[in-house]
Amino acid sequence: MSNRSNFTGKIGFVLAAAGSAVGLGNIWRFPYLAAQYGGGIFLLTYIVLAVTFGFALMTAEISLGRKTGLSAIGAFKTLDKRFSFIGYLASAVPIIILPYYCVIGGWVIKYLTVFIGGGGSAAAADGYFGSFIGGVWEPIGWFALFLGLTAVVVLFGVEKGIEKVSKFMMPVLVVLTLFIAIYTMTIDGAWDGVIYYIKPDFSKFSVKTVLAAMGQLFYSMSLAMGIMITYGSYMKKDVCIETSVRQIEIFDTGIAFFAGLMVIPGVFAFSGGTPESLGAGPGLMFVTLPKVFDHMSGGTVIGLLFFLLVLFAALTSSISLMETVVSIFTDKLKIGRRPACFVVLGISILLGIPSSLGNGIWGGIKLIGMDFLTFFDFISNSVIMPIVALATCIFIGYIIKPKAIIEEAEIGGAFKAKKLFTVVIKYVAPVCIVLILISSVLSGLGIISI
Repeated sequence: MSNRSNFTGKIGFVLAAAGSAVGLGNIWRFPYLAAQYGGGIFLLTYIVLAVTFGFALMTAEISLGRKTGLSAIGAFKTLDKRFSFIGYLASAVPIIILPYYCVIGGWVIKYLTVFIGGGGSAAAADGYFGSFIGGVWEPIGWFALFLGLTAVVVLFGVEKGIEKVSKFMMPVLVVLTLFIAIYTMTIDGAWDGVIYYIKPDFSKFSVKTVLAAMGQLFYSMSLAMGIMITYGSYMKKDVCIETSVRQIEIFDTGIAFFAGLMVIPGVFAFSGGTPESLGAGPGLMFVTLPKVFDHMSGGTVIGLLFFLLVLFAALTSSISLMETVVSIFTDKLKIGRRPACFVVLGISILLGIPSSLGNGIWGGIKLIGMDFLTFFDFISNSVIMPIVALATCIFIGYIIKPKAIIEEAEIGGAFKAKKLFTVVIKYVAPVCIVLILISSVLSGLGIISI
């Protein structure tokens, strides 16, 4: 353990962990879910869940990592061999997510280059996105480029790679988000979107709102996928875990909030906030937003800045996904960082190609009725992650007991929310996670609509 890499201090850890949490989940997924599930009421529900449910799970994972100095498999195994299966399940999540995440990251680079070349109007045309992702070599090429950029940063290690890149990217990301959000709000007709997004309408509140917000919490905050355990293992003992988690939450929720302000008012300004436009779902960023930029004064520049922002956010998360997988391989196989990086790169290419081609020539191949990318997303986010989170809560709440985590959290400073942590981990979170698991599986299989 003495040879294990470390973040240089609190700022490096918080920015890197926030960089992991802030990704496509915030910029791409959060706005379309907020648009779809009632705007202000979804936002309020998400914030309440983030400061309770999200806080407890993130504190638990970071503490597990720092307590053991190991990634997910080793952490659970060290504390109780009977529960090492949780580590294996958690480790499977980033291995599944990284390849298809990098496919989407490749799409982001493609759109960025289109706007750099002044092709914003072409990107706004009907059928442009479908035609692009339905191709063979071009989407694979952009996927390989995005994956390669991720691998280069991870090769440099924790301090020289991840920490340095995060210290640069995160402040730039915040500035770009604020700039685009403020600009969008000044467009004629956008204010109705701001009100829809900020003012809670309790008549729109439903069980679906809560379940969608909880599902987003996993995706957005990098929970139940071994990432926070890995980053916790690089954290120095004198850093306060509670304060760090709160700061990560502020970064994560703040970026998600402003991403909503970038997107939803723009949709209102240019499409009147119709149910069809607000329910555009995953296509909102690649299909609807280019149309918004095309109608804007200076839209090409704003579109360029937007996709640059999305690229930065996507990279900070893909870096954390790859770092987690590399850490698992180095811990488990006892190999160096460099060979582990190349092994992970090879696996990611092999798994990423089906996700890319599943929108085109392999579109006829379905796994339980889903294309490859949708299937990998469903298995990782809707099945394995809730199972890992539930098992982690049971492990901490009833096997090693909350006291073990509280003692670790108190090493670097006071843990003021330890009573909240205990109640959420033992009682609240398990019930919520079971509901998420049941609803998301039934929804994914098309049995119910969420």
